Amino acid sequence: MSQDSLFSSGQELANLVVSSDLLHDSWATIYELLSHAYLNNPTNLAPIAFKVYYPYNTNGAIIAFVSSPTCTTVHHLQKEMVSSEDLKGSQLDFDFISTKLNPHFSVHKGAIALFASLLNQLSALKLQLDSFSPLIITGHSLGGSVASLFTLWLLDNISLKDNNKRPTCITFGSPFLGDRGLQQAISERPSWNSSFLHVASNQDPIPRFFISPTNGFSGSIPQSCVYKPFGTFLLCSDSDCSCFEEPESVLELMMAMNSISQQQDNGFLVFNYGPILECLKHRVICKGTSQLSDFGVSQLQAGIILQLEAIGIGGQQQTSNMSFLRSMEERVKASFVKKTNAFDPGKKLSKIKEDMAYLEWYKKATLNEGGYYICFKERGSGSRDVVKSREEIVKRHRILTKYWKRMVAEVEKLPQKEEAAFRTRWLYGGTNYRRMVEPLEIAEYYMKGNRDYVNFGRSEHYKLLEKWMNKDKIGGIANDRRKAVSLTEDSCFWAYVEEAIITSKGLREGSSEEKEKSRRNLVNFGEYVMSLIRSYSVSTEIFQPQSTFMKKWWQEYRQDILSSLYSCPLTFYMENEEYRSYA
Repeated sequence: MSQDSLFSSGQELANLVVSSDLLHDSWATIYELLSHAYLNNPTNLAPIAFKVYYPYNTNGAIIAFVSSPTCTTVHHLQKEMVSSEDLKGSQLDFDFISTKLNPHFSVHKGAIALFASLLNQLSALKLQLDSFSPLIITGHSLGGSVASLFTLWLLDNISLKDNNKRPTCITFGSPFLGDRGLQQAISERPSWNSSFLHVASNQDPIPRFFISPTNGFSGSIPQSCVYKPFGTFLLCSDSDCSCFEEPESVLELMMAMNSISQQQDNGFLVFNYGPILECLKHRVICKGTSQLSDFGVSQLQAGIILQLEAIGIGGQQQTSNMSFLRSMEERVKASFVKKTNAFDPGKKLSKIKEDMAYLEWYKKATLNEGGYYICFKERGSGSRDVVKSREEIVKRHRILTKYWKRMVAEVEKLPQKEEAAFRTRWLYGGTNYRRMVEPLEIAEYYMKGNRDYVNFGRSEHYKLLEKWMNKDKIGGIANDRRKAVSLTEDSCFWAYVEEAIITSKGLREGSSEEKEKSRRNLVNFGEYVMSLIRSYSVSTEIFQPQSTFMKKWWQEYRQDILSSLYSCPLTFYMENEEYRSYA
């Protein structure tokens, strides 16, 4: 998708939404509930009302929330925020929204209070919603804020695989719900963020209530504007509309709408979205950018100008302000980059499998020449084909490591449930990658003369993959295994072998104190290797005559090991050649 189409797609998405019945059905239920609960019943003192509607022939339902017009006052809207820390441990604990990167957030206290007043009823309703599909949660004004909180409550209990059960939240004229912490915590979950559509008219002051006015199109967002948007926004005027997803663009556009419309606002009367939706649904869309192109603006800038006009903040004065236009253009480009680089675990997966398959071939091709570890480490060893393919292995190694480093880094940002889902779906691949590729990294590390790879050279993403594997018991030791694994389970095995080689030199060359220390270290190494052998957790590759284990450790230091570690089980195992029956 080009940057031009990225921005123009906002109007295309808006056209799709308003031409469907989704918005109209949602608003119809809101207006019916609003009329019944408040407009035709002025004595009703309840601050919030909700009702479940069944407008579809299928199992679908719409749950509508509306707030009393008396709630939509400056006094009620100006209630401060309440932090997630203050809510923790209560019935209104929304701590599940917190993430590793955004552990704290704040929510409008008025919205929390309204939600709390319905808590018992919503708890009972929550248990009945599994069978509803589609499920639309909708709300108007502060009722929209409650609808958003209820939707988040439902999303926390929906499996990542149950996309058909995911509710859609549509709000009309709802003020922003929370601060940047809430915005970013929701944005970290693309499936959550995409569940929200907020409709806001340029004539409705409520959606803009928490936005401080600015001087024209300065492009600067005041620090006092602590409330932040999330989800998709359908911004509309009497004649047209457009969708926006990038949060900072939404905030800047709402500020611009506020600056233009503030003198038109007439109190906080209930704004009726019905006529605007009807007008938008039946309008004839006939737009072009040819005239704009004549004024020397780019196609991308032309698309921005059309969208600004669609939401009622266009015109000669605004479109001539190139500073604001450039600001919006930069946001579009940044959003394009963000979308292009969005985290997708399945992205390039087929290519990654191809790279892994190539390493599998290399491993098999080098088996009779000492194994892929020593062939990779000693550049000139192996057959001509093996040596020639080493450069290709280096390239595949880099590609795989780059992919999995990014994968692990992104998963580290995910909330606990999404991280668990990753472990279940992708950790087999990550475990195979670690066991196949980390030995290559170990080889490069010791080629440079380094020491102690495990403590000083190991990448964090290998540690996390191993930690997750142990936590989920993926690829763990099988007690009843009677056949050796094809890939040694401990991906650091060759690092321990390299350290054993270095330690064995101490038996031959060190002082008495150094020899005793070396002997103790080698006893520990022997116990470690024997534990892998007994559980068939080490590959037969290690016993190939030319392998690093056999050629560089056992054969070269055999006499030193026999004289110092004659009672060690591994020494007995190797000296009696019991490894020949290991398979």
